[in-house]
Amino acid sequence: MKFKMIHENYNVADLGKSMDFYEKALGLKESRRIEAEDGSFIIVYMANENSDFELELTWLQEWEGAYNLGDCEFHLAFETDDIDAAHKLHEEMGCICFENPEMGIYFIADPDGYWLEVVPAK
Repeated sequence: MKFKMIHENYNVADLGKSMDFYEKALGLKESRRIEAEDGSFIIVYMANENSDFELELTWLQEWEGAYNLGDCEFHLAFETDDIDAAHKLHEEMGCICFENPEMGIYFIADPDGYWLEVVPAK
């Protein structure tokens, strides 16, 4: 039996704001979407040409307030071929939330507070 990771879901408060963030910060674009006929939810899958993996952003009409992310002890990691340019972009965006220079990595936070690790290509 084999398994393949295909997507990870993040619930978001402002779908447009989140989509803009992921496109600017990580180069992800909408690959497909599902909308409830009654308008109760919208699911947008974000991806790029570098991987089959998708980030699923879910907006719920009836949800109010911020999502409880606990201690943020989970994250999704992104590898980049140019860590210096990526760091500069994220610094300009003001979204860097933690850096570990000894390991050569850092984390950015999306509009809902989800942490995303940025690592250099191996």
